[in-house]
Amino acid sequence: MYGRTGKLVTQAGKRSELVASLIQAAEIVGEMPGCHLYLVNEDLADENAILVMEVWADKEAHAASLQNERVRALIQEAMPLLNGAPEGSEMKVMGGHGL
Repeated sequence: MYGRTGKLVTQAGKRSELVASLIQAAEIVGEMPGCHLYLVNEDLADENAILVMEVWADKEAHAASLQNERVRALIQEAMPLLNGAPEGSEMKVMGGHGL
């Protein structure tokens, strides 16, 4: 399985707007083939940060999700809310509880 983690930092006071967009994205990708997990989390240590965790069947399934018209529209909507480029990591998911 393929995983991604991401940290997105918003402009001051914009976190709730971005969380709402990411929750919409979760609903969309949750219906796509290969999506096992899409979690949106508020960082308790930073009032402007959001952490996203994704698990997909493979990297190709994730890449296909980024071609979805509704996902692309949400990405465009979210970009002005950010205070810098997103950070993150790619992972090879080895197992654990919950998947």
